[in-house]
Amino acid sequence: DNMNYATIKWADVANGPGVRVSLFVSGCTHRCPGCFNPEAQDFGYGQPFTQAEEDKILTALAPAHIKGLSLLGGEPFEPDNQRALLPFLRRVKERFPDKEIWCYSGYTLDRELWGESRARCEATDELLALLDVLIDGPFVEAKKDLNLRFRGSANQRILNVPASLKARVPVLWDGDMTIQPITLD
Repeated sequence: DNMNYATIKWADVANGPGVRVSLFVSGCTHRCPGCFNPEAQDFGYGQPFTQAEEDKILTALAPAHIKGLSLLGGEPFEPDNQRALLPFLRRVKERFPDKEIWCYSGYTLDRELWGESRARCEATDELLALLDVLIDGPFVEAKKDLNLRFRGSANQRILNVPASLKARVPVLWDGDMTIQPITLD
């Protein structure tokens, strides 16, 4: 399945704990007012996400100081993007079982990804099972808070995906929120 991506950040400290590789996928139908990445709403924006990009990301994830992969957008849980991400995330988990995969989605876990919605497709359950943390819910400009760690607005939840799947209810991530961003002098 074809997917474009807007950008790859090779040493991101904003979108999850530690230093991470972040893949910003293209395509999003939420159209949240105040979106931080409006150009990536277009499914045709950016470059095709090919085997070559997958391989580059896998290489970039290898060093011990890289804590994991973050998926942002655009919207990783648009069905076309799920279908493209699924085989890639299988490769990531197989190669690096200890690296955390974080994903940002405007869809909510319990209402849309588990329920009937335009996001839910044949790839959704397996894709969720490959994630460690899901930041869910649309960006809401009225609830924007620059003091929040790892999310843009107060309605968004940081969810422990394995615990949520086991409990069949959303379980909040209680990981280390105290990791300070690395400042380079």
